[in-house]
Order: sequence, then structure tokens, then C-alpha cells
Amino acid sequence: MQIQFTRRFSMAHRLRADRSSKCATPHGHNEFVRVTLKAKSPDTVKWGQSNYAQSFDALKRDWHRFVDEALDHAFQLGADDPLIGFFQAHEPDLLPRLLIIPGDPTTEAVALALYHKLNAILSAHVPDFACVRFEIEETPTNTVILTPEDLSHGPRLADWCHRADLSINDLLPPEDWQKKSDPCL
Repeated sequence: MQIQFTRRFSMAHRLRADRSSKCATPHGHNEFVRVTLKAKSPDTVKWGQSNYAQSFDALKRDWHRFVDEALDHAFQLGADDPLIGFFQAHEPDLLPRLLIIPGDPTTEAVALALYHKLNAILSAHVPDFACVRFEIEETPTNTVILTPEDLSHGPRLADWCHRADLSINDLLPPEDWQKKSDPCL
């Protein structure tokens, strides 16, 4: 049995590798992130009692909080983007709104980073479940899909991806991200 949750978020990014592309200009998308979870053991479901392995609320609470509080309306930038220096010098209060990964923040790269983030959150808060499918719909015609097999091919993108907190970059120390959270994360 698999359980699927969908969440919508808005974001902005720019892709600098192809300077002639219209995506080199900052622009935004309203995206959907869809995660499919599965209990690691069939014995996890308490049939004849609660008839579920975990409540929907418990399964999605921390992930949805991350999407709503950290990911929604974040500006996604590559780690070498000069705009990061601008924010550090002129608008440091907005640093927690910058999602930063090595290379261009393509939907493929961000999906991989967020898949790792989801796995960190699951390991910390719902360890009996695993993500078996992860999707980001950038537009109605473009969707990136990842499965556990894809994780073996991807690079380690950034430390923030592997922490079960609200971090979306490594510009701030991990303890600063912990201040943003409540006991839920």
C-alpha cells in the first residue's frame, strides 16, 4: 500500500548556464510537489485496530511544514550566482529565503535536493516509512520524477539537503535554522 500527498508552492529561479535562454532571467513557477510513501514493513499497518500504519497527519506534518514555511516563495539560486553576494551585502535578512545548490537550480537538481530533504525528515520523524516516488511538476507539461534507484546516481548537493530542519541553504549555521523551528522539527 502506498500513500501519496501533494503540496503546492511558488518559487523563483534563474538558470545561468545558458545565457541566451529566457530562463537566464529571474522568473517564477507555481509548482506541485507530490510524494509517495510506503511502510518499510507490511506489518506496520495495524489491521483490525487503527487500520493504518500511521495517521495522514503524522505522515505529512513535517514535510508540509517544510514546504509551506521554507520552500514556498523561496528564490532558488546556484551556489556561484552573484546575486547571493548582493543579498549578503544588502539584504541579509532575506538569506533564509534563498534555496542554494551547486550548479543551476534546475527542476531536476532541486527535485534531487528536496528528495534528500524529505528522506532526512522521514528518517527523523517517521522512520517506518520511505519515499518510493517523488515528483515536482514545474509546469502542467513538465514534471521531474525520482525513485530510490535515482538516488544512487545523484551527487551530494549540499549539507542542508540532509538535515531534518527548515534549512534551504548552508549560508547560515545549522543552529540558526534550529531557532526557526518548534518541537515538530
